[in-house]
Amino acid sequence: MRSAPVFTIDPDNARDFDDALHVVAVDGGWSVGIHIADVSHYVKPGSALDREAMRRGNSVYFPDRVLPMLPERLSNMACSLRPDEDHLTKSVFVDFDRSGRIKGHRFAATVIRSVARLTYGEALAILQREPVSALDRNIHTAWRLAAMLRERRFKRGALELDMPEARVIVDKEGKAVGLVREENDISHQLIEEFMLLANEIVARATKGRMVPSVYRIHEDPLPERLLEYREQIRSYGIEVGDLSQRREMQRFLKLIVGRHEESALKIGLLRSLRRAAYAPDPTGHYGLAKSDYTHFTSPIRRYADLIVHRAFTSMLPRRGVKPPRSGDLSPLSEHISTTERIAADAEREAVRLKKMEYFSGLSRKPHRLDGTIIEVRNFGLLVELHEALVVGLIRISSLELDFFIFDPVRQRITGRRTRVSFGVGDQVVVRINRVDLFKHRLDFGFIARK
Repeated sequence: MRSAPVFTIDPDNARDFDDALHVVAVDGGWSVGIHIADVSHYVKPGSALDREAMRRGNSVYFPDRVLPMLPERLSNMACSLRPDEDHLTKSVFVDFDRSGRIKGHRFAATVIRSVARLTYGEALAILQREPVSALDRNIHTAWRLAAMLRERRFKRGALELDMPEARVIVDKEGKAVGLVREENDISHQLIEEFMLLANEIVARATKGRMVPSVYRIHEDPLPERLLEYREQIRSYGIEVGDLSQRREMQRFLKLIVGRHEESALKIGLLRSLRRAAYAPDPTGHYGLAKSDYTHFTSPIRRYADLIVHRAFTSMLPRRGVKPPRSGDLSPLSEHISTTERIAADAEREAVRLKKMEYFSGLSRKPHRLDGTIIEVRNFGLLVELHEALVVGLIRISSLELDFFIFDPVRQRITGRRTRVSFGVGDQVVVRINRVDLFKHRLDFGFIARK
């Protein structure tokens, strides 16, 4: 596949490029190739590399460093799908008709030569202008098909759980010097749709051929947790029906798009849902509304994907490769589910620490920060900053405007004399008063309403 117009799209700070894509318009539809770095070629079962990768379970990404699952000579060099270099890949080829429906697919071991390494920002810029080159036209073609796949996926019941994130910018010494808000724009969605497609097709194949493999599962939420969450929604003045009904959940998620409390409500929803995990049986994925799903597209950074690649290779003709042993997959699935949880918690903690470090420096300079009140308590107002996506507290005792009375039913505080009132959803301008690095808490000072 060296002559195919293959490209990669990744974050601007990425060093390991494990997925590439080409989408070509053909008579009657599209031809798609989803190419994933062939890590299994280099990491053999039972080898020292394999044992250490399995022990780690996944790479861990901190704001100032990466703890890779594999040595950098593999993760950043031999396996990374860098442009203008030949690289080994495992590929899923899919043919679509004009309406975006799958006509057929096939698997192959391939060699690609990427023509471009794009960042999400560069891909977005291409999609927002008229195409001026062959690469631009390929990106536009890919998005036209991805948009169809995305629309169909949500019609089948998938939940839109993505939310913006704030990436911490660090200097050469690892000190936090800035925050950048990142949205799930169409450049991200383009890649997401094709990766979801490959993961689902591979999961169906291993299940249909009864090849031992590992699946990504997400169990249905507990009804009592959804009832508790419904009460949280109502505290924001939003009325919803039975959230155990998928269509009502989709309606609610669509309703809060663009609202200032969207992030807080989505975080609350995620806490109400069960955590996704790995398992040797495909019991379904609630969030994606898929009965068969796996992780195939990131073998450089996830051991689960490496297992699936070995299952994938065993399905290729004349390869003579044995699939993973089914008896090993249950304890292995539990292990990599645990390492994933540990890594995710560590990553969140590291980001929180770096944000505190950044705000600690900011507190000594003149500044104004925009935020939204997301919760009202008897001791203060919890405010989420728009750009930084962190929550801090305006203590009632720091509000010198009046003596404020707390109304727990209406989720508001009201001044006894001035009748000035603050409630959930109100827009405010604040400053950093105090940063508690030990407790990871921010105290805000109120400046003005917006």
